[in-house]
Amino acid sequence: MTDRLPDAALDQLFREARTHNGWSPQTVPPALIRELYEMAALGPTASNAQPARFVFLVSDEGKQRLVPHMAAGNQDKTLAAPVNVLIAHDLNFGEKIPQVFPQRPQLRDVFAANPALAKETAFRNGSLQAAYLMLAARSLGLDCGPMSGFNAARVNEAFFAGTGWEVNFVCNIGYGTDENLFPRNPRLAFEDACRIL
Repeated sequence: MTDRLPDAALDQLFREARTHNGWSPQTVPPALIRELYEMAALGPTASNAQPARFVFLVSDEGKQRLVPHMAAGNQDKTLAAPVNVLIAHDLNFGEKIPQVFPQRPQLRDVFAANPALAKETAFRNGSLQAAYLMLAARSLGLDCGPMSGFNAARVNEAFFAGTGWEVNFVCNIGYGTDENLFPRNPRLAFEDACRIL
């Protein structure tokens, strides 16, 4: 049996964690970015397919390629954040199935023969991996600011042309400040969102 996490850990991951809009200029070391990915990669996905792909923008050049495609309200915080993560999924993830799911290497051909299934699987499981990445970031002392206000077609063209990768959303990561930190909005009650059958 797995032990319940202490309250301090639950506070850091969920109860006190916030979506950040303001950022300290403190950089995120490359070793921490690597650790962040390696922790997130341990989360479960269907057939261990791991379709998510992450592009960590830390350079001014990378940020300047991204910012024109962000909604106006997201541009300044994108430039201020130490790291912008393009969270994408690879429609050709099936090519890696023999490597990551050696128990059933034939699934590579199943996904190759059914692009609709591959797209659905990539989006669903890539979204799972995106959530794992944000929880891993919080567990390592980083803050997150996920954003969906951007032009996906332009981001795909600027960063993923000629690949099977498609962007899902963008997440700023770093050390958040209280600048433009909104009060926590209400959450749906259990009775409004859940059923036990």
